[in-house]
Amino acid sequence: MDLEFKPIALSDQPIFQRYLSQCQHVTSDYSFFNIWSWASAYDLAWARTDDFIWLRQNQPLPQYWAPVGNWQAVDWPQYFEYFPQFKSEMVRVPEPLARIWESVFGETVSVVPDRDQFDYIYDANELITLQGNRFHKKRNLLNQFKKNYDYQYVEMASDCVSAAMALQNNWCTWRECDSDDQLANENMAIAKMLSHWENIDGIIGGCLLVKEAMVAYTIGECINTDTLVIHFEKGSTDYKGVYQAINQMFVEHAAADSGAGIKWVNREQDLGDAGLRRAKASYHPVEFLKKYRVDWDPAKNR
Repeated sequence: MDLEFKPIALSDQPIFQRYLSQCQHVTSDYSFFNIWSWASAYDLAWARTDDFIWLRQNQPLPQYWAPVGNWQAVDWPQYFEYFPQFKSEMVRVPEPLARIWESVFGETVSVVPDRDQFDYIYDANELITLQGNRFHKKRNLLNQFKKNYDYQYVEMASDCVSAAMALQNNWCTWRECDSDDQLANENMAIAKMLSHWENIDGIIGGCLLVKEAMVAYTIGECINTDTLVIHFEKGSTDYKGVYQAINQMFVEHAAADSGAGIKWVNREQDLGDAGLRRAKASYHPVEFLKKYRVDWDPAKNR
């Protein structure tokens, strides 16, 4: 059966969230905000069946992502008979679904872990308190920031957007985003999210000001009742400890605003970037949400 794939619009959020709430395991990729903000970079489109939302990227090459919905509620062999087009190479497949398919289809499917896509999960309380020898360097840098600068933490709001975009533009000039496809795409995703800030339901963020000048910002969301996802985090390296400060303060305020609900922080994947991997490891993740590449032509991976 053919399905019509269409662009992802902000107005699709309620429908998407209904399907996402049925997933037994939600990684950062499948946040609506992540999909919507990065849609142009990956040329993402979506189609809906009774059971699932399907995502297809066309850049840098055509591939399907995992279906969004209740993975345990369908007869997979029968489902793929009805929708044979989905029985092809898939990326970003969360581990529980990969194991379901491996169990059902055995050697007719290839399931390969994609380490570059693993989500880093942290204990929220550890990121707030930074207690113990493991966090000595982080705690020291945070304290230096607090001591050295006349700072103020504020929640991201519409009146902060222009300053956040100015900081982002400066950051991109410093990092030469135009010469790096990944950074250029990220910049485009950030600009899209900030420019629609007032119209996005559920997005949260924080900003650090020093003498009223914005020196850091972060954007995230509560992806479920106990997990905060941090999508973007940028700071000016002219201020020592700025990243440690925005990370600690944002998690602390988000946890306080949600009551006792936030237990975990998902800081997304490292995409195979060695610097990002070191930075994420330095905060001592307690778990990885593993994702897999799944191919219905196992011969490709032999």
